[in-house]
Amino acid sequence: MSMWWSLHLRREAASVPLARRFLLGTMETAGVDPDISYDLSVALSEACANAVEHGGDRQDVGGAQDAAPGPSDDEQPGRACGQYRVTAYLDGEKCRIEVADSGPGFPTRRALRTAAQPHAGYPADESSHARVNPHPPATAESGRGLCLIEELADHVHFGNGPGRGAVVSFDKVLKWRKGALLMVS
Repeated sequence: MSMWWSLHLRREAASVPLARRFLLGTMETAGVDPDISYDLSVALSEACANAVEHGGDRQDVGGAQDAAPGPSDDEQPGRACGQYRVTAYLDGEKCRIEVADSGPGFPTRRALRTAAQPHAGYPADESSHARVNPHPPATAESGRGLCLIEELADHVHFGNGPGRGAVVSFDKVLKWRKGALLMVS
């Protein structure tokens, strides 16, 4: 079995649970184990929350009172700062999810990991997956979302899209409920 879907969502807090419910519904219909579905849905929620918070220009984050006068993002040709994209692929025994926004992207060093902090999915000597900043303190009010994604997924990639915007992609090997109708044969 192979299927995919893509959502283009507004950078609004209400879009996060919408994306999560869409994923959970897809996983349940396909017959994916509920624990795997839950892990993927939490990781997706974190990636979407980051896109909502950080995925555009400062002027399109608040409300109309914060925006500069003139046409809205939706009315300006070529601008999609008020939106982000979620794409999910179920292909064989794996699910890959990608969340892409049109914000400033990750600082170059943020997408990297130090060799002292290897992710379980990558060899310790693979420096292209090294992060400069260790996990934030447990008392921090923000900054734990990307770390949580790393813990819940099998493989994670933080990068920048072509031109502009952050891209968070992660995948996880699927387990199936017994008797699942769409289970891979």
